[in-house]
Amino acid sequence: MPVPERIKNFINGKWVDAISKKTFASCNPADRRDIIGSVADSDFRDVNAAVSSARLAFPSWSNCPAPKRGEILYRAAEILVKRKEVLGALVTREMGKILAEGLGDVQEAIDMTYYMAGEGRRLCGETVPSELANKDAKSVRCPVGVFGLITPWNFPIAIPSWKIIPALIAGNTVVFKPAEETPICATRFVEVLEEAGVPSGVINLVHGFGETVGDPIVRHPDVDAVAFTGSNSVGSQIAGICGSLQKHFMMETGGKNPIIIMDDADLDLACEGALWGGFGTSGQRCTAASRLIVHEKVYDVFIKKFRAKALSLIVGNGQDKKTQMGPIVSHAQYKKVVSYIAVGKKEGARLILGGKGMHQGSCAHGTFIAPTIFVDVTPTMRIAREEIFGPVVSILKIGNLQEAIKIANDVAFGLSGAIYSQNVNHTAIFERDMDAGLVYINASTIGAEIQLPFGGTKKTGLGPRDAGGRGGALDHYTKWKVIYRDFSGRLQKAQID
Repeated sequence: MPVPERIKNFINGKWVDAISKKTFASCNPADRRDIIGSVADSDFRDVNAAVSSARLAFPSWSNCPAPKRGEILYRAAEILVKRKEVLGALVTREMGKILAEGLGDVQEAIDMTYYMAGEGRRLCGETVPSELANKDAKSVRCPVGVFGLITPWNFPIAIPSWKIIPALIAGNTVVFKPAEETPICATRFVEVLEEAGVPSGVINLVHGFGETVGDPIVRHPDVDAVAFTGSNSVGSQIAGICGSLQKHFMMETGGKNPIIIMDDADLDLACEGALWGGFGTSGQRCTAASRLIVHEKVYDVFIKKFRAKALSLIVGNGQDKKTQMGPIVSHAQYKKVVSYIAVGKKEGARLILGGKGMHQGSCAHGTFIAPTIFVDVTPTMRIAREEIFGPVVSILKIGNLQEAIKIANDVAFGLSGAIYSQNVNHTAIFERDMDAGLVYINASTIGAEIQLPFGGTKKTGLGPRDAGGRGGALDHYTKWKVIYRDFSGRLQKAQID
């Protein structure tokens, strides 16, 4: 195995060790003997240094013309394009997703960076008529200040781009804590921003764990706002802290996403969509299709098709181009998924595929779980209600569209939902009645595009949404200022006059 790389924090334009000098290891989940890096294990002192750096850099960066900020980000996008293959391979090695998905992860960051670079010339407000003569009225977008950005491991370059790039184009400065499972991907992304010319102090990277880095960032008095993607329990804690400190926040915290398959569906297409939704990224997506709600008339036929497709999936190291599903990201996540499989068995669901770890051949040294399918699942079972975040799919039987939509909506989350049907009326009703932020017609629950807002309803999240422009991320990373200019030369009293 290659010698592990020393991975440092990035504070005030310099790469530095943690003040404690402690480190932790970043491992390849497909082969945990492969130690990729020795990573700075930071604490509140490193956070304090990063926040101070971001605070000092804020005035000059916020006063830099937004089109000029856009030019820097455009250069970053160009660098990402040139390094896509290398970065995609790193995503696969450090996070575990297959190579095609690793490249897609980087492509999403490229798309976001190009898109937000263009927003440097479109950070528009509104000019409206005043109700008084010789007076004008307008609104403008202004940067908020210092942002604390906390990102997950499942999209280790894409999701940081969703948060960092909009924050920067809006004129904010950033303290960035990536997931401890994927610190090297985050480091490479920050290196791109440094090379593109983002000034010292504007982007600061602090590696470490939630208790020792994430919590101090959220609570720091000089952090003005927070954006978080991760578990619902942690997101709820962050929302509570931010609320008590009167900080703006954005949190996106998962889903329990359904695909409804009606009796008039194209079953081959639906099967492909369910396979991609359920087992893409080994089910480790907040948009994963962990529930298939299938009409009773096609229930048995669909299960036969779906099981055969899942059985044929090639599971292994994602660096092998033939692999179709990679490992679970960590031992902790592996144990969580295995525990949910045990819950499903205990609840009485019928296991028809998988249900166990894979420890032989190319999977011998990694954290692999076989594609797992439960049938005869009922809506009250935990495996049908709670987010598992692994390659576990539950199949439920329904008799009509109304029953299907009721089951689809009867969970705590509302991120993504899909329907397969050739009946335009059925799809229209689903589009109207599905309580989710993302709705797909004859497509899987996966496939969001960066030019539209990403997020959901209920316990999926709070605050503005990631991605998109106006109506999306820019609503979180800017604050509104309304300006009235009176050039009448006399006191006018608005509604009184």
